Amino acid sequence: MSQYTAPNLFIAGANGTTYAYRRFGQAGTTPIVFFQHFRGNLDNWDPALVDAIAAEREVILFDASGIALSTGTTPATFKDFGHDALTFIDALGLDEVDLFGFSIGGFVAQEVALQRPDLVRRIVLAGTGPEGGENMHGWADEPHAHAMKDVQDAEDIHYLFFNPSPESRKKGEEFVGRIFTRAEDRDADVSLAARDIQSAAIIEWGIPNPAKLDRLASIQAPTLVANGDNDIMVPTPNSYLLADAIPNSELTIYANANHGFLFQYPQEFAAEVLTFLQKN
Repeated sequence: MSQYTAPNLFIAGANGTTYAYRRFGQAGTTPIVFFQHFRGNLDNWDPALVDAIAAEREVILFDASGIALSTGTTPATFKDFGHDALTFIDALGLDEVDLFGFSIGGFVAQEVALQRPDLVRRIVLAGTGPEGGENMHGWADEPHAHAMKDVQDAEDIHYLFFNPSPESRKKGEEFVGRIFTRAEDRDADVSLAARDIQSAAIIEWGIPNPAKLDRLASIQAPTLVANGDNDIMVPTPNSYLLADAIPNSELTIYANANHGFLFQYPQEFAAEVLTFLQKN
């Protein structure tokens, strides 16, 4: 089973949402629940990254309430996204998970770890930042225009996720090819209404407030923080803030990489994630 072929599954949550998800990989291991980026759906996860992790671990990808094929109302805050994620995890009957949060998915992963610490074994926070962090209170004009475009194309992906260098752009072209390879049973697009709700939640999360960092001291699960050295969506200094604030954390910064460093270096990052998750 692969990200290219895993079927779309559905499960009802106690909140009335029917969640769309994919679950594959090595059954019997601690499942890794993946939390997706702004406007992302199941098909925006890079098969090269996810399949490499699934070779050794069970992976679970899902759409939050109101996102793509999941029913229900899109949560208005990341605290509520955390509650929503826990409803999905509870519906699956899981009592221990690892978390993999990318971009705004990292905001959700932090909330899950704070709200239900006994559930979480280990955490991966990729291309993300803490509530109240640095330069997160809305995007600059050009990133905003690409991120909020009603109909996005490959050029928007290149700009938002990859550096303009020839090496990074080539990796971006390969990534775009991978995520559009799957032809059957694809996820639905994220609606513009859900986009706008997510955008408003990002603005609220990003209100500058250094005092918010103190809450991260409550995250006791070992945490891997990683980013590119030139993240224009969640500025790279926020990864340093996370690593400093979470007690049991480690930090890796990838060179010549933007927000989508994990898609530019899928094999390398998958190997790092697996090594991290296998530690005692």
